Amino acid sequence: MNGPAARDRVADLLAPLLADVALDLEAVELVPAGRRTLVRVVVDADGGVTLDQLADVSPMVGKAIDDSDVLGDRPYTLEVTSRGVDRPLTEPRHWRRAIGRLVKIVHSDGRQLVGRIQAADHEAADVEVSGRLQRVEYAQVAKARVQVEFSEPTGGRANGEG
Repeated sequence: MNGPAARDRVADLLAPLLADVALDLEAVELVPAGRRTLVRVVVDADGGVTLDQLADVSPMVGKAIDDSDVLGDRPYTLEVTSRGVDRPLTEPRHWRRAIGRLVKIVHSDGRQLVGRIQAADHEAADVEVSGRLQRVEYAQVAKARVQVEFSEPTGGRANGEG
């Protein structure tokens, strides 16, 4: 009951429910945990997700699972969460939400670059690397991850701009 088919059934059940409250379903993970299954539901939204939003949506997600037969009669533990600040960029919306952030990109051919996302559309992102703008097509990216920064990015927010 923890295979891809079960995961897909849970995702199909929850995606429209979460969309109704302006959340994107990023992932569903079903992890065996003894006699129970850990059901991890990962969500995101424009502007990020707050702890209050996670707390508000958790009962709704649990009720939807309980009222359905997607997990059969197997007991489960529910975890509704969001990705951390260093999450991978795997969808165009991830790139759009990371505008202004520093990213490390590994291209399909192994080339790597670190730069700040300036703009993003459905096919590619414009990334500033060492003062030069580079167009990075998502199809050429093997891996991309937001980098954790411990100081305010340059170019605005700290001085009231932006």
